[in-house]
Amino acid sequence: MDVREFVKPKVNPNIPQISPGDTVKVSLKAMEGDKERLQNFQGVVIRMRKGVAGGSFTVRRVSYGIGVERTFPFQSPSVQNVAVLRHGQVHRAKLYYIRRLSVKQARLKERRERVLEQAVPQEEESAKAEQPSE
Repeated sequence: MDVREFVKPKVNPNIPQISPGDTVKVSLKAMEGDKERLQNFQGVVIRMRKGVAGGSFTVRRVSYGIGVERTFPFQSPSVQNVAVLRHGQVHRAKLYYIRRLSVKQARLKERRERVLEQAVPQEEESAKAEQPSE
């Protein structure tokens, strides 16, 4: 018997496709007494975990010189929105080495999207082909 047969994880539709190295802005529901507000946490995704419980991702940021890491489950209802600000170019699945780097050294190059670059010239060529020549 496999646990996955009984437990069907409900993935939060507000979380887009993210990967390690991406800079994301996570909006959370924070309860303070009887009031509810949104709290943002912006940083770099250093770890993605997938499993029976739906998985989670860890975001790291440096606040006032102190490194802060926070782990968010994919199926958490308290995660309101995840916005991807940058796609970082990395060669590893887990970015634990960033913990020992300074803030300036931990900056990642931005990943260029090849799919978009190839799609744009093809659309322009097809638009030119459809126009009748005079």
